[in-house]
Amino acid sequence: MSGVSKSFPGVRALDAVDLELERGEVHVVVGENGAGKSTLMKILAGAYRADAGEMLLDGRPYLPTDPEDGLRHGISLIYQEDQLLPGMSVMENVLLGRWPSRRGVVDWGDARRQTSRLLSKLGIDLPPHASVADLGSAQKQMVEIARALSIDARVIVMDEPTASLSDREIERLFEIIGELKRTGVGFLYVSHRLDELHRVGDHVTVLRDGKAVFAGPLSSVATERLIGLIVGRPLDAYFPSRSARVGEIALRVQGVRRAGVLTDITFDVRAGEVLGVAGLVGSGRTEMARAVFGADPPDGGLVEVGGRSIRLGSPRSSVDAGLVLVPEERKTQGLVLPLPVVDNIALPNLEIFGRGGWFDWRRARRDARHRIESLQIRTPHLGTPVESLSGGNQQKIVIAKWLARDPRVVIFDEPTKGIDVGGKVEVYRVINALAETGVAIVLISSELPEVLALSDRVLVMRGGRIAGALDAVTATQEQVFALAVGRHVDAA
Repeated sequence: MSGVSKSFPGVRALDAVDLELERGEVHVVVGENGAGKSTLMKILAGAYRADAGEMLLDGRPYLPTDPEDGLRHGISLIYQEDQLLPGMSVMENVLLGRWPSRRGVVDWGDARRQTSRLLSKLGIDLPPHASVADLGSAQKQMVEIARALSIDARVIVMDEPTASLSDREIERLFEIIGELKRTGVGFLYVSHRLDELHRVGDHVTVLRDGKAVFAGPLSSVATERLIGLIVGRPLDAYFPSRSARVGEIALRVQGVRRAGVLTDITFDVRAGEVLGVAGLVGSGRTEMARAVFGADPPDGGLVEVGGRSIRLGSPRSSVDAGLVLVPEERKTQGLVLPLPVVDNIALPNLEIFGRGGWFDWRRARRDARHRIESLQIRTPHLGTPVESLSGGNQQKIVIAKWLARDPRVVIFDEPTKGIDVGGKVEVYRVINALAETGVAIVLISSELPEVLALSDRVLVMRGGRIAGALDAVTATQEQVFALAVGRHVDAA
């Protein structure tokens, strides 16, 4: 790709970007949200047409007319949000649009054989007739790869492929990428998880504000320098420091349980404290957060906020008491994407901005402007639809909507999922600022460095239970992982 440029109304998304990918190579593409990564990948796949520049595939001019044309040329794009059809089988998804036929009728026997060969090649133990709706995140990822191989893909673009995978599943994904590299498949790998890039990547291109500001071997650039290249400014600290001033118990949870999901969840969090929650995918972290908040009614137990019991299974009771949840899936559980910024911030606070039976839009807009300024939310104006903002700004709007209520306890479930490095630092600062004002924080994260750096204490979950608690200052990643998998490791 040489000199590739693309503009949208009022925005220059790409400005003369160059990128080269060799056979059997993993080329990492990084940058903040809005840097141009997705636009560049969509031009390669045929979803967008570049305004300027050229692309060569195997030395020949390449100008796809649409994504189907891109597939015919062997370019497969695996999006962060899976594109599988849940009402169909693995086989039907893998061969979608290319089902083998005989005399105008689909040859299902041949389809099963083709799918079985592809799944076997990837080492995936899945029957071709399995329903996609029943698959986990890792299995869906593998089905996406099988679909890419079914078209003899020469280039596979992966957008945040490990965002929803466990450590074990990530290792298997990297093994498969390594095996496909040896057959000559090239990968463009887009990720915000910088800790994994040196393990999987060969070369890197850094995009910033639509321009390629760095390109070269990954081995030549350390993670700290990579962060500086991505954000274009020095970061005082990747994990901002905080002075913990812990007060009285703000949240007490005793014996919360859900049949087959949670067993005897008991812990407390003090005002100004950050309690981290770690564990493998499927350990029950999100289920615990939703049960404590009341989104999923528990079968029993006790939840107290500020010494007062709240009604189990009632989010309204939790919110009224000052307990709020920033959910893992912000797009489906935390926001109404088509609505404007001001509406999303005001939605949980209708009674606060109400006056005499009428909604006071002037107060709501004033509060929204205050939240936007204090949280440094980047949005053109209050009426901008939330769906058009970056992941980091969307996440800060989920936080902003609760701040009008002056919460006593905030549960953050995967607060930096799918957010670029600059956005992560901003979310960390928001969490620290809340804790410094005396808000109790429960921080759930799959990224162990994040948990250990931001927390005062760490709970480790396994199989729907609390497997242990550690002092975050002295705890190591090895100790956390040992508790998560049920092994014993002596304290450092």
